[in-house]
Amino acid sequence: MSPQQTGSRKRKAPALEATAAGSSSQGSAAAAADGDGPLPPKRQKRPAARRSLLHYLKGREVGARGRAGLPGFEGELRGYAVQKLPELLRERELALGTLNKVFASQWLNARQVVCGTKCNTLFVVDVQSGQITRIPLMRDRGPGPARAQPSCGIHAIQLNPSKTLLATGGENPNSLAVYQLPTLDPVCLGDRHGHKDWIFAIAWMSDTVAVSGSRDGTVALWRMDPDVFSGSIAWHNDAGLPVYAHIRPRDVEAIPRASTNPGNRKVRALAFSGKNQELGAVSLDGYFHLWKARSTLSRLLSIRLPYCRENVCLTYCDELSLFAVGSQSHVSFLDLRQGQQNIRPLCSREGGTGVRSLSFYQHIITVGTGQGSLLFYDIRAQKFLEERASASPPSSPGLAGRKLKLTCGRGWLNHDDLWVNYFGGIDEFPNALYTHCYNWPEMKLFVAGGPLPSGLHGNYAGLWS
Repeated sequence: MSPQQTGSRKRKAPALEATAAGSSSQGSAAAAADGDGPLPPKRQKRPAARRSLLHYLKGREVGARGRAGLPGFEGELRGYAVQKLPELLRERELALGTLNKVFASQWLNARQVVCGTKCNTLFVVDVQSGQITRIPLMRDRGPGPARAQPSCGIHAIQLNPSKTLLATGGENPNSLAVYQLPTLDPVCLGDRHGHKDWIFAIAWMSDTVAVSGSRDGTVALWRMDPDVFSGSIAWHNDAGLPVYAHIRPRDVEAIPRASTNPGNRKVRALAFSGKNQELGAVSLDGYFHLWKARSTLSRLLSIRLPYCRENVCLTYCDELSLFAVGSQSHVSFLDLRQGQQNIRPLCSREGGTGVRSLSFYQHIITVGTGQGSLLFYDIRAQKFLEERASASPPSSPGLAGRKLKLTCGRGWLNHDDLWVNYFGGIDEFPNALYTHCYNWPEMKLFVAGGPLPSGLHGNYAGLWS
């Protein structure tokens, strides 16, 4: 990274700094409740809200005194908004140029999303202006062990709970890279002593402890030394390039080998339960693994999943103490406290193209498919959200009650020789939705991905609001 690049990136820091501490993160109800900057807390303290006749009547109805009835009622209002929002969303596509397949994304603030791609590009997109800012990747220290293929890409991006650190992949996709927010200055890189294959998943257990899952069949626990980033970390050498620390994992654990397919124990997805301090992991051999997460990782159980093909995404809901696993055609729910038999799996019914991304918010789970569509499932009712009957013309009564499905746009597809020779020049391929993330305070949903066939080069990104 040249000095000019460094200066350019630092000039953009104020835009990132404006509301980074209040951004929303995928699959985390707690993070989504943080709000965007100072505005939501001020709304909650307005006297008008306390004097609302509606609040008073609702409180009197449930026998509450003073403000005792408000939190539950406000929770009901939020739940109602969550259920009604999806059918109100409208798409605006974002142009990403010639980048190839967005695999991961997270909101930084009310208007900026950080993304990682198959072509190993880390960038920030401004969803209002469409401007794209590329972030330089961290390099391993020396040649080290065998490096991963450069084309495998960045599969995971996660922000820590306080939104002060961002963890993702390095220039070598086997390495764990940590950046400071809001400036996106490099902090540290876990390279030589970490994974021997691509990092597929990352989960933060606290502000300074992260876990990564790799295609080499291991999970690694990393602890960030507060001294590294507590002060100014904008160190530069004589050439003007940023200098960052190189770290090693505190613990590395291999997932157990399944006797049926010992060579396919790749860790594909992770999800952390803050309530229980437990880490869930999904491996491509069709197993779910649960670890007790303290200063080290201690495996509690491994269970065979009901649907074993292409288990590639995992999310957790703290409110319901529920894991959800996405496979080729189903979403399976794991309630490890009550037994999993009480919530039946849901079928995506999207042509077997697979569930590619999942997120929880309250009782609604959002499903991104390989067929370019978003589905919404109500856990409490155990059914998909349906289109409003009023949205269907009177002459089409059969459309009433139809499953609500948002279909994403065409995106961009590279018309190269492989597309011509192997795919017959078919001009339209549905985009697999590899990633989506909500900004609930702003009622926005960012969705991204690209063509499902591995040989095709293309991308899709859209803002639904």
